[in-house]
Parts: sequence; structure tokens; C-alpha cells
Amino acid sequence: MALTTTAFDWVCTLVRKESAIVLEKGKEYLVESRLVPLARAAGATDVSAYVDGIRLRPDRRAQTAIVEALTTNETSWFRDGAPFTAFSTSVVPALKQARAATRSLRIWSAASSTGQEAYSLAISLQDSLVAEGWRAEIIGTDLSTEVLEKAKVGRYSQLEMNRGLPAPMLVRHFTRVGTQWQVNDDVKRMVRFQQLNLTSSFAALGQFDVVFLRNVLIYFDLETKRDILSRVRKVLKPGGYMFLGGAETTLGVDDNWDRELIGRVSVHRPKNGGQA
Repeated sequence: MALTTTAFDWVCTLVRKESAIVLEKGKEYLVESRLVPLARAAGATDVSAYVDGIRLRPDRRAQTAIVEALTTNETSWFRDGAPFTAFSTSVVPALKQARAATRSLRIWSAASSTGQEAYSLAISLQDSLVAEGWRAEIIGTDLSTEVLEKAKVGRYSQLEMNRGLPAPMLVRHFTRVGTQWQVNDDVKRMVRFQQLNLTSSFAALGQFDVVFLRNVLIYFDLETKRDILSRVRKVLKPGGYMFLGGAETTLGVDDNWDRELIGRVSVHRPKNGGQA
């Protein structure tokens, strides 16, 4: 049985209320495929029956599970390649000059999922920064507590490792544990994960030199995008950088950003130095 309109609309309303993510018409298959495992685990005959049961008899834990299932995004090591090249070859060298007095960088992976982006950033900084005596701290945040628990453990299957991680980095920065790979302590200690809804305050996170806000704005409506970008500007240190996904832009959303082209990548910087 296909997902009913009533069940789909209820799920869309729940996800928007809890995460501000907009699920539009045409996403019925996505919703159904993501919720099949939850429906099966609950012993429901199909996804619509599972959703209707929760809709009619509210269950906070089940509602949270639905939201997490639909807000967990696909990820991989050094995803899309070019942003990490721009980060390593241009952004880090520029920040090394600008932050020479403190010899410290803070980076925010704002939709870290199961941790690959945050750990990729840490790996990138091992030789270029940490080996020279600098301190680097990477904060990974996500709405889903389930994916954050996996990120905190830092252990991945061979299939997950094959998604974007070069073999030399695998051997150097990970240790085999049975059939899985564990991120080494020197990388792991650079990264801290915590739960955060991007529609809530960022104030407790502190200030950052670089923000990776990639492949997440596309899920929000215009007003939410504008609000998030405005608040990101406030947590960027003067001279800081923001990376968006390839299909994302500040144009027509928040005009308080300048774009700087590095290779094929548009890096975004607050106008007038930031903190506006």
C-alpha cells in the first residue's frame, strides 16, 4: 500500500516543526523508504499504518525516530573533493598567516552526520597544522543523536571507508578492528561532537575560523536559510570562511556575504570582515 496523503502530510508537518526541514510533494517515496525499517521494527503492516498509529496515539520517542530517519543525510570522506582541496591549499595557509599570534584554529562541521566530514577535516590538518605545533579543534554537530553516537565512536565498515578515503590515509589514520576501521586517537582527539538543531541558538558553540555548512541549506525554506546564514556570520571570527554545498548559495538569500572563487569552489566570507 502506497503512503497515504494523510500520513505523508502528518510526517511533513512533524519534520518541519522539529527541524525546519521542508519535505515537498513528490518526496513520498523518500519518506516511505526511510520509514520502512521503523515500521517493520514496530510490527506495523505498512508505513501508513505505522505513521497513523503514532499520529493517533502520540509517542515522543517514535516521533523523534521519524525525524531522525528523515534528517539523516548521506555522507562520505572528503565529499566532492574540491572543497577540501580549497581548504587545504588556500584557506589553511591564509589562516596560518592571519592567526599566527594564537596558533589555533576552530572549525565547525555544521551537519556532520556520522562524522566523515569532521574527521576528514582533522586528517587534512594533521600534516599542515598540528605537526607544526598548532592547535586545531573541530566541532561536529547534527540534529540526529543516533548518527552522532556513531560519529563519537569513530568506527566504520570497509564499505564506508571505500567511499572517498584514499588508501594511504586509511592505513595512516585508522586501525583495523575485526572487519571495521577505527579512527586513530591523534585524529579523534581533535574532534568533538554534539547535538544541535540549526534553527536554535549557536551562541554556546563559540567562535570559528571556518564553518562547513554543506548540503543542508537546500532542505530549508527561504526565511530559515536567511536566519541560519545571519547567525553563522555572528559566530565567524573576523576574516573567517564558510563553505556551502555545490547547489547552495547566499545570493538572493543573505547579501551580507562576499564570494571568493578558489579553483572551482566558491568560498563565502562576511562583508566588512564579519561579526555583523
